[in-house]
Amino acid sequence: MLDMAMIPPTSGRLARGKYLVEGLVQCFLCHSEIDYKHRGTQSLAGKKGGGFIFPPEESEVPAPYRVVAPNISSDPDYGAGKWKDADFVRALRRGIGHDGRTLYPLMPYSYFRHLSDDDLASIIVYVRSLAPVHIKRPKTELPTDIMETLQPLPPLEHVPSPDDSNRVKYGEYLVTVAHCDLCHTPTDEKGNALEGLSFAGGQLMQVPWGPAVASLNLTPDPSGLSYFDEQMFIDTLRNGRVKARLLSDAMPWGYFRNLTDEDLKAMFAFLHTLKPVRHRVDNTEPPTYCKVCRNKHGLGERN
Repeated sequence: MLDMAMIPPTSGRLARGKYLVEGLVQCFLCHSEIDYKHRGTQSLAGKKGGGFIFPPEESEVPAPYRVVAPNISSDPDYGAGKWKDADFVRALRRGIGHDGRTLYPLMPYSYFRHLSDDDLASIIVYVRSLAPVHIKRPKTELPTDIMETLQPLPPLEHVPSPDDSNRVKYGEYLVTVAHCDLCHTPTDEKGNALEGLSFAGGQLMQVPWGPAVASLNLTPDPSGLSYFDEQMFIDTLRNGRVKARLLSDAMPWGYFRNLTDEDLKAMFAFLHTLKPVRHRVDNTEPPTYCKVCRNKHGLGERN
């Protein structure tokens, strides 16, 4: 069992951590200022790991709260330069910040807690290698009624490495830590996942550069991924398009494109084991009310 109190920064962990952070878990999608002028949602130069404030100033929808993804660069004054390895572990496995507060679940720690010990250690080693970003971020501000509902997850001492010889089970591991269903499962007004719609799409996501878009159906239903084969799935995530249709940058294909073919094939294999759910979603069509997911999205009236 790995000692998470002190993680040796080996070259192997550094390489694996880079692969995970810059691909599967997309840390900098939230913990950086993003270049919205170019497709792929990559960090602005010199801002990688420097944190971000939600909702962004450019957002068309004001919010009565402020959630801050902190500066996790190696800066000792405003970043994570003085954090202990155990601080990262508690944040990723239990949702406890380095200052002891419970993190808002915009930080998907309920998914990251499933990272194996080795992968978690590798992520921490790579994040610690980031160049310092000398930017001070404010603290998260939430209404009292929301703060009182936040509770850390129970301790988790050990997560074994996944069996990559079983493509479906390994794909389940990858899809879980990539928190795909966080965006692709619609929720009610309280943020609870709607029963029977796991991975079925329709969740609305506000983006700083334009109107909200709805996530697509990832189940193997004819309204979802049934017409995809492995190569089409890989090409979609490599290029950010489904043939002539461009994916929204709300979908982090700019990170998933860095995954190996084998890992993408494993994710595809797992998604095809999901229960098919009939739920038409199409962002090229005008949004209409959908009685299935209770949101407005393209083809909503046909569900």
